Amino acid sequence: MMILKPIGVFDSGVGGLSVLREIRRELPHEDLVYVADSGHAPYGDKPLDYIERRALAIADFLLERDAKALVVACNTATGAAARLLRERYPVPVIAMEPAVKPAVARSRSGVVGVLATRQTLASDKFAALLASHEGTQAQVLAQACPGLVERVEAGDLEGEETRALLTAYLEPLLTRGADTLVLGCTHYPHLASLISELAGPAVEVLDSGAAVARQVRRRLAETGLLASPRGGREFFWTSGDPGRLYPVLARLWGDDIDLAPLPPAREGSRYR
Repeated sequence: MMILKPIGVFDSGVGGLSVLREIRRELPHEDLVYVADSGHAPYGDKPLDYIERRALAIADFLLERDAKALVVACNTATGAAARLLRERYPVPVIAMEPAVKPAVARSRSGVVGVLATRQTLASDKFAALLASHEGTQAQVLAQACPGLVERVEAGDLEGEETRALLTAYLEPLLTRGADTLVLGCTHYPHLASLISELAGPAVEVLDSGAAVARQVRRRLAETGLLASPRGGREFFWTSGDPGRLYPVLARLWGDDIDLAPLPPAREGSRYR
């Protein structure tokens, strides 16, 4: 039955686990299949067509495993490929949007900082998001953060190199009065504690993982695809080296993990 099929979730690496955790909280009865495209990470500095090809290959893989919905748990892949995925695939596609709107509403100073990858900040989707706040009193400051994804992929959530990068990226935002920070990459919530420590208690840190999880529930409910009460399971795949990824995955998710190597992309999929 369709309602027993899993939800497919993917990201360039382990970042999307921050979204997967929120989906698990919101939907404890669902089976979840997660693809960490670590062999091709990071996406943030890759060409647009490269990210599109990876998104399509992973979506094919997830549909071949009977995914009843796709969650693009990556802001960069959302900007590059979400529309294409919605055009090509016959299942609900839920994607990311940086939490700029709630950040603007919550900011006391009227200055909001957005931390994201270069590709996310250069996307048409992000440009449209910024344009929606033009003419308001809010000031939205965008800060590209090259290198942060790699630190999370390496499992370095609080080391000196990670601290140095974050300090450099936060300084211009805080100097200009940002009192609310938006984490515009799904890797960054894994650094939320360190970001809060460096930014100080007067600065609020927001991400959109919980909102995405609620949207997944809404879309499944609308289409009659919610699973019946049962124990949901998780299955993990990676295009990288499972042996190298496992310790990071275990640290971020837990030790009891079913992790397998992603098979090579096959041509001629019925979903292309």
